Amino acid sequence: MNRVGLGVIAREWGRIGCVGFGGPPTHIALLRDLCVTRRKWLDEAEFEDGVAACNLLPGPASTQLAILCAWRLRGAPGAVVGGFCFIVPGLVLILLLAALFLADDPPAWVLGAAAGAGAAVPAVALHAARDLIPGSWRRVAGAARVRWCAYLAAGAVAAALTGPWLVLVLVVAGLVEVGLRAPSGRRTAWPVVLALPAASGGLLAVAWVAAKVGALSYGGGFVIIPMMREDAVLTYGWMTDTQFLNAVALGQITPGPVVQTVAVVGYAAAGLGGGLLAAAVAFAPSFAFVIFGGSRLELLRRNKTAQAFLTGAGAAAVGAIAGSAVPLAWSLHVPWQFALLAAALVWLLVLRRGVVTALLVSGVAGAVIAVL
Repeated sequence: MNRVGLGVIAREWGRIGCVGFGGPPTHIALLRDLCVTRRKWLDEAEFEDGVAACNLLPGPASTQLAILCAWRLRGAPGAVVGGFCFIVPGLVLILLLAALFLADDPPAWVLGAAAGAGAAVPAVALHAARDLIPGSWRRVAGAARVRWCAYLAAGAVAAALTGPWLVLVLVVAGLVEVGLRAPSGRRTAWPVVLALPAASGGLLAVAWVAAKVGALSYGGGFVIIPMMREDAVLTYGWMTDTQFLNAVALGQITPGPVVQTVAVVGYAAAGLGGGLLAAAVAFAPSFAFVIFGGSRLELLRRNKTAQAFLTGAGAAAVGAIAGSAVPLAWSLHVPWQFALLAAALVWLLVLRRGVVTALLVSGVAGAVIAVL
């Protein structure tokens, strides 16, 4: 294990946390440039193995990769310092924006910017799903591709219609694939939290929602969007549909993973304390997986049962990300929002341009419309 100073880790991981706009592809590229290309702390094969291992875990994969790289350089202290410095810049920014957008009487331009950026969110969900399809498709061949299509469709329907029960579809898809591909193999213990509403409200409910976010985001952060919406909007009434769209948009335009959207949900439920609690609970599994299981991640990658589970659950998760566009689009209310959604679809899916640009332009357009 390389011995790199904790101060160096804090500085470099904090820098990535500040400039990591654009989601996991940007985070992975920045970490590769730092750890492999410039500093040569890790070799290319070691880094790629880390990427593959983190993709097998539930939770925000790029955040787990940042924690894992720091762990390989300085053990558990490095993982804590690196992960903290990677997460905090985006968390601070998203909580500041949440305070602005969720204020009791925000200015008209703020409401317009929120409505504009929120209008582009369903397009962002479809864009995220499209980018994940090739990698998931390459995991299967022959007759398994028929099952892959079935898992994809099941995830999409569940996200569009079933709300909190989406997780059962993901788990069942994974277990079906395990049963078909590795019926006699050793079973892998997967952290599963059933998507049932907590018995009470308050901070306990905030922690429960955040725990599901941290434990169930297979295949990318967007897979937890329909589950979060069910809890935040319908079960507990912490937010309106419009405010939830704004929260998802904030999770996209700030550095860090979309999982940080849960901090906005926590803020809406219980103020700053709720936002910090939600973030802490959501990211805790990522630290635990790396600190207590980092030395065994390579074994997990070679485990056929784990691979089979991820093939089924991953395909369902991709479908769920695409299906989440339906309730998100259903939350739009005024005609100009649908015009912005159409423009975002063209920008992201036809012209293949950037997500952050789409959200920022949509937000500016919404602010201008509101003022006029």
